[in-house]
Amino acid sequence: MEKDLKISELKDMQLKLYELNKEKWNDMDPQHAKDHILYMVEEIGECISIIKKKKVENVMNDEKIRHRLIEELSDVLMYYIEVLNRLDISAEEFASIYLEKYNTNLNRNYEEENKKKYV
Repeated sequence: MEKDLKISELKDMQLKLYELNKEKWNDMDPQHAKDHILYMVEEIGECISIIKKKKVENVMNDEKIRHRLIEELSDVLMYYIEVLNRLDISAEEFASIYLEKYNTNLNRNYEEENKKKYV
């Protein structure tokens, strides 16, 4: 059976995790969103470290290394979802703006934009 998670499911799962740990974790005040962005950046650094130290070939071919990287990517996503929850961004609001940005990016010419940016 193939597994797939929707944004709304991820938000609900993260809220359940929060409820189990709210005594130890920051409260849901939107002011704490910035902390979770910083935690997310830290987890991204761990992802980079794995790829740098273990090499992409091993991430693709070694089950243990691949599993470890995916765990760290999961941490990144969990902190990301924490930010959505703390800033009260609904799955619908996020999906709508994501699709808007996606459609904008479909028509972008990144090469031309970068030429103009650094002239």
